[in-house]
Amino acid sequence: MTDLPTGEREHLMLVVFAVEEAVREVLRPEKINLASLGNMTPHVHWHVIPRFKRDRHFPNPIWGSSKRESLPHGLDPKLAQSLKLAIASRLDLGNQVVDMGL
Repeated sequence: MTDLPTGEREHLMLVVFAVEEAVREVLRPEKINLASLGNMTPHVHWHVIPRFKRDRHFPNPIWGSSKRESLPHGLDPKLAQSLKLAIASRLDLGNQVVDMGL
């Protein structure tokens, strides 16, 4: 992160926090994990990970040991659309297409 100029670093964190707020509002998780990982290729990316008591690893990290059996939970298309709109509104994207892989 410190390789970025100060203005870009601040803008990136505003985006991360906007996404976190939208995820909290729409998905209502028990907890959110934020992580910036990247060990091999120099790049910047952030993970905004909603955590639910029903997930296999909760309260451990998602890459840690499982605590229980759990089936994967898909994101309902309507909920995914609500999340996209909530993120877009926080980022002042208006009607621009938001592709977040949802």
